[in-house]
Amino acid sequence: MIRFGTIGTNFIVDRFINAAKQHPEFSLTAVYSRSEDQAKEFSQKHDADQIFTDLEEMASSENIDTIYIASPNSLHAQQAITFMNKGKHVLCEKPFASNLAEVDEMIEVAKKNNVLLMEALKSTFMPGFQAIKENIHKIGNVRRFYATYSSYSSRYDAYRNGNILNAFNPNFSNGSLMDLGVYGIYPTVVLFGQPENLKANAYMLESGVDGEGSLLFQYEGMEAVILHSKISNSYHDAEIQGEDGTIIFDSVSSPSKAEIRYRDGSVEAIEIIQDKPEMYYEVEEFIQLLGEGKIESSVNSHENSRITASIMQEAREQIGLVFPADNR
Repeated sequence: MIRFGTIGTNFIVDRFINAAKQHPEFSLTAVYSRSEDQAKEFSQKHDADQIFTDLEEMASSENIDTIYIASPNSLHAQQAITFMNKGKHVLCEKPFASNLAEVDEMIEVAKKNNVLLMEALKSTFMPGFQAIKENIHKIGNVRRFYATYSSYSSRYDAYRNGNILNAFNPNFSNGSLMDLGVYGIYPTVVLFGQPENLKANAYMLESGVDGEGSLLFQYEGMEAVILHSKISNSYHDAEIQGEDGTIIFDSVSSPSKAEIRYRDGSVEAIEIIQDKPEMYYEVEEFIQLLGEGKIESSVNSHENSRITASIMQEAREQIGLVFPADNR
């Protein structure tokens, strides 16, 4: 059994635990919250054995093999480093960290301590994405990748009423690019690598973060167009356009339906078999890597996380989005 601890008590952690419990080697042994009452409530909800309100104490626990981090973005790097320096493996929610320097430090610490470090970007492990990768050769030379992830944040109502919550606070390294844009960026990197250049635009909120934005990546022979927003919704499909056909799929963040529309008018459905919750597949990958004694995934690799972080950092420079973490 792999003994997991979790940092965070939000709905993402709920989903993670409920999905991970379907894996026969997953065991939840501890939860962390700054609030003891919240930690107790959350541990009872998920049958965890221990609670912690002190991260150093938790990192030193002999009852934990791995930590799943789902705290605010600005806390990811230091929390991951704290646990890796105690020999713990780390599965860290996207985005990995506030900037490239933090990502590089995390990777360096993982290598120094010979522990597994992986970014918990679920999409790239899901059967839908894997099926798209396996069928992309059918559309010939790829000329454009298009993806949008726009989801009106429930916290934006509070923002409009003058209450700035964490989701729109630059102190926590948040905003549309970091929270939602990454869902379009990371799969693009996995499929096509690092772009030759990029252009970024955004609508900046008075709080200091971006409410929505767009990215244009230039590759040799193709481009990628990525749209993201926390202040509006999108309903359009994602597409990979090739010279011989186009792959259309329902969601860049959670691909579950896909088809190929060929130039001759014919349509081929891409078979996708998903019999587990969305977040299960990243847990499966992580536990398999642990069993193989590896310190990184070949899909959500250290290099793919580095490229994604470098893209978001360059995009932030272009739109003028600065986090306190950038000045540490």
